[in-house]
Amino acid sequence: MWNPVGVELDAVDRRMVALLLDNGRLPVNELALKANVSRATAYNRFDRLQTNGVVTGFTAVVPPEKVGLGVTALVLVNVDQRSWGRTRDNLLDLPGLEYLALTSGQFDMVLLVRVADIAALRDVVLVRLHAVEGVRSTQTVFVLEEQRLPLDVEATCS
Repeated sequence: MWNPVGVELDAVDRRMVALLLDNGRLPVNELALKANVSRATAYNRFDRLQTNGVVTGFTAVVPPEKVGLGVTALVLVNVDQRSWGRTRDNLLDLPGLEYLALTSGQFDMVLLVRVADIAALRDVVLVRLHAVEGVRSTQTVFVLEEQRLPLDVEATCS
């Protein structure tokens, strides 16, 4: 099966990854049972998935509003093309930044920012972001509602 990042995953690997995405705290014994493999196979494959960088960690899923981050915005950014790398690196220090992507099209970068309130967002966008060397312009889009879909590791190209 072709994989663009060079890690070959078979159906068992994908099943195990899907189970871990659903519950990252799943004990290996239960992972083996649900993936329909032996415990030894589950341990070996789990170790290989970690070694190959397919599984890189485990994290808690925390709704942002439950920890006081009630305002979410997508900030679309245009940057000076001669300094995009340095600008990107400087943007990584923005308060509330959860995600940064380099993009094609009308904007050079998309930032996902989560903050407590509008005043905090104003500070991030108008003060902090515009002070970063290389930022030419921004457009802010408020997120009104989010739906997070699980990664579907079993639906792949073959």
